[in-house]
Amino acid sequence: MVDPTAPGQRTPLRCEVRPATADRFDDVAAVLSPTGNPRACWCLAYREPSPADRRRLDDDRGAYVRELTARSPAPGLLAYVRGDGEGEGEVAGWCGLGPRDSMRRLRSSRTIPAVDDLPVWSVVCFVVLARYRRRGVATALLEAAVEHARSAGAPAIEGYPVEPVEGRLGSAAAFPGTVRLFEAAGFAKVAPTSSVSGGAPRWVVRRDLRD
Repeated sequence: MVDPTAPGQRTPLRCEVRPATADRFDDVAAVLSPTGNPRACWCLAYREPSPADRRRLDDDRGAYVRELTARSPAPGLLAYVRGDGEGEGEVAGWCGLGPRDSMRRLRSSRTIPAVDDLPVWSVVCFVVLARYRRRGVATALLEAAVEHARSAGAPAIEGYPVEPVEGRLGSAAAFPGTVRLFEAAGFAKVAPTSSVSGGAPRWVVRRDLRD
């Protein structure tokens, strides 16, 4: 994911954002594993199951994500580029999110510790297909994530974005989003973390939803 608020952004696309439910699993796979690799990340870095079930991920991580899409809340959101005709158009990107307490590795993280006991939702990952980057897809996903968490009754929503020290980050290093992206959506820095991505520091940012 490349920061859509950075200089050089192309004309923004018109996007529709929908929950990644079971009936949309093929679209989830098209974004998270476009080559069909069963061992792709699949946005599971913070969602690993219990140790007893972890061996399943060695065989087919996509099958585990398919199970997640059948649960409530959905594990993420999908952005669709709106076409001129009927329907939602082509899938363009993904945002992984959910209650922090539901993410096993995030809940126990030493590098991104909990700020307090507030039952926040967490935005943990963005993936935008290469042909749609720098066109506002991540912005649309983050705005929808805020409203999705609010509708679920979350008191606040957090992210753990990277703050580039200099130059531009590669798309892999920018998977958690950038501080600039989150601040543009009304988030504020809450605390530094000891986590880094691409050698750049990451922050806990939060937006209060109790208004």
